[in-house]
Amino acid sequence: MRDDDGVGLGGRTALVTGAASGIGAAVARELAGRGAHVLVCDVDAAGAEAVAAQVGGEPWAVDLTDTAALADLRLDADIVVNNAGVQHVSPVEDFPPERFALILRLMLEAPFLLARAALPHMYERGWGRLVHISSAHGLRASAYKSAYVSAKHGLEGLSKVIALEGADRGVTSNCVNPGYVRTPLVEKQVSDQARVHGLSEEEVLSQVMLKNSAIKRLLEPEEVAQAVTYLCSPAAAFVTGSNIVLDGGWSAR
Repeated sequence: MRDDDGVGLGGRTALVTGAASGIGAAVARELAGRGAHVLVCDVDAAGAEAVAAQVGGEPWAVDLTDTAALADLRLDADIVVNNAGVQHVSPVEDFPPERFALILRLMLEAPFLLARAALPHMYERGWGRLVHISSAHGLRASAYKSAYVSAKHGLEGLSKVIALEGADRGVTSNCVNPGYVRTPLVEKQVSDQARVHGLSEEEVLSQVMLKNSAIKRLLEPEEVAQAVTYLCSPAAAFVTGSNIVLDGGWSAR
């Protein structure tokens, strides 16, 4: 357990979704390094097992788009990090309705159901932390991402409602809003964006993804994980219904 900066999480159980790679894996490593027992949740069973083995945690292979299976779930989790997500890049008139519905199930309905499953335990213990990995797209919109932007805006509202309901019971709820992070999801977007914008992949990075960022680089997953850790720390006990924005100045424009 690391306690050099006062963020000891020994005795806490943390659920991290989308934790087989990218941001989720970095968060799982960071929270485990602080002493938490981590439930590594991902549809990728092998990936979840690998990360769980690395951090001394427990894998949970689950398809979070099957929201009916989550309706009666109960979780003894002290920390829930809603991170799982997918992307689809397409104009609204060509956007497949079934893909739109799937993205909202995964990125808005599933976080609601996981919070619903964990809150009774958190309320009983008088302590809980819900951290939702939103996005700069939870604050701003971009063309061709109607489902993703809609889901992230909805997640922002859900977080604030949970914050109000949990405030007098020791539970906080906040969003972390990264810009473009160096993850497999973003790497796949480069080719998709190149297609819809008619640009080369190199041009997509400079002219589309980082166009509005004052800091011209991709964010690292570990930087997002450190923001999550702060929100679980005693220093953030008064922070709820709020955002940590890691967008390199994008939303300052």
